Amino acid sequence: MILPFDRPGPLTPPPEYARLRDTTPVARVRTPDGRQAWLVTSYDAVATVLSDRRFGLAPPGDAYPGNETLFQDGEAHARLRRLVSKAFGPRAIEGLRARVERVADEHVAALAGAGPPADLVAGLAAPLSITVIGELLGVDAGDRAHVQELAGAGGADFVFGDEEEMAGAAKAWEGLAAYAATLVEARRAAPGDDLLSSLIAVRDAEDGRLGDGELVAMAATVVSAGYLSARNAISTAVLRLLAEDRLADVTDAPRTQAGPPAAGEERPAEGRLPAVGGRLGAVVEEVLRLQSGLTGEPFPRFAQTALELAGVEIAAGDLVLVRLEAAHRDPRHFADPDTFVAGRSSSPSLVFGHGVHYCLGAPLARLEVGAALAALARRLPGLRLLGTADDIAWARDGVDVGPAALHVTW
Repeated sequence: MILPFDRPGPLTPPPEYARLRDTTPVARVRTPDGRQAWLVTSYDAVATVLSDRRFGLAPPGDAYPGNETLFQDGEAHARLRRLVSKAFGPRAIEGLRARVERVADEHVAALAGAGPPADLVAGLAAPLSITVIGELLGVDAGDRAHVQELAGAGGADFVFGDEEEMAGAAKAWEGLAAYAATLVEARRAAPGDDLLSSLIAVRDAEDGRLGDGELVAMAATVVSAGYLSARNAISTAVLRLLAEDRLADVTDAPRTQAGPPAAGEERPAEGRLPAVGGRLGAVVEEVLRLQSGLTGEPFPRFAQTALELAGVEIAAGDLVLVRLEAAHRDPRHFADPDTFVAGRSSSPSLVFGHGVHYCLGAPLARLEVGAALAALARRLPGLRLLGTADDIAWARDGVDVGPAALHVTW
């Protein structure tokens, strides 16, 4: 079997995922660049790969020297995680709620004022995500278009991408890192009320503090991952709700909790979702479950030692690919898994990972998606697609994918 598998439609997973999940949840496949890999499709096996430290982001014995990001394993990752978590926890992100909701409402109000038709990627998803990331890091409003351009160009599939793609992305990353370095220098001189200033101020008796290289890498990663992922998550969430005529569910969905937190996830008291609770939170969780994997799969893993997974013997160094689209439609964990059911009772979502690499930006992503959906449902209840989901052109930004444009009317 050779990846990628064909899709019957833009919002529908390849049928091979269900077949493999039922018969061979850990299967041998060939990657686009010709390598052999294991494809993991069942919920239990995917959760194991994401949380078991015998699976790492780098091949055994290869620590990617010079890596100062969170995309590494072992104690180096643990140290960065401990430091960054102090400034990037759910409570800190919760403090952004009012501002994020206001920005989302302002953009939707501008769309309503201009009248139909509109492109929701250019008019809402992209400006909302870059504004939030810009304010989070203290990026001047006049610099955000430049940072947005660099972040978009820096998206690349560094595992399966071709040489030309990676060279272009590396150049964009150099520019993004250079800009991030100026931000770090400016915030050291004049701290502000932003995440980067908080990261600079973090000190820990055990871990010391973040070095300049780590701060630059963190800022560049937050810009790139935060902008691209949020833009695609927002636009794809809107597309799914409109394609299924579900936008009204934003206000009609039942109150719910999203199940117990995944390992490594912090969740506020009262059982609320970290970013959006109640009816809106239920819709956001279900949208993210259904589109997880469509807009981007977790980074590949490498077996650090010989082990057994779902009855299959995996050798040290083997490449392992998980598929959230398959895991989140596993009928053993999600009843009627292909159906949109806001407030469903199910196993915890793996959309933001599981275990030590659980995404620190999860609360912010939920907040942005929820704010965008709520603003649209409130101001444009008659919103509908121009054409169908099959008409959408998709843009790939490295491992992240989303609509290039989302044309709507009302």
